[in-house]
Amino acid sequence: MSTHALRGGCHCGAIRVEFELSCTPAAYTPRACDCGFCRKHGAAYVSDPGGRLHITVRDQTALGRYRQGSGQAEFLLCKTCGVLVAVAYAEGGRIWATVNRLAVEEAQDFPAPAPVSPRTLGADDKVARWKAVWFADVTLG
Repeated sequence: MSTHALRGGCHCGAIRVEFELSCTPAAYTPRACDCGFCRKHGAAYVSDPGGRLHITVRDQTALGRYRQGSGQAEFLLCKTCGVLVAVAYAEGGRIWATVNRLAVEEAQDFPAPAPVSPRTLGADDKVARWKAVWFADVTLG
């Protein structure tokens, strides 16, 4: 299988992402969550359940974690420069995550975002959706 490696992170470099997609970026439609928090950040998320994601935190004091909505997932933000980098969900020692397209160096290679409304889903339905569409091979360190 051919993979497409991409990089990104926050503005100051305290939080970096490296990930592999199983298709070219043009094949993925970023998901623009319609909740107030994501809208205020202009976030649209990219993930591939068949891909891999590694999140490196170079400065642990800069890593901000924020929960809202159902409180099940954590938004990963840089406390130094303010960039929303990713969202992660952990269960049973495993992590699923998605990356904010705006934190990707090759953001222009993705199509325009499509709106989604996860707040209309119940807590269990959200988790099932995340497990179905987010990166399932995730390391955070």
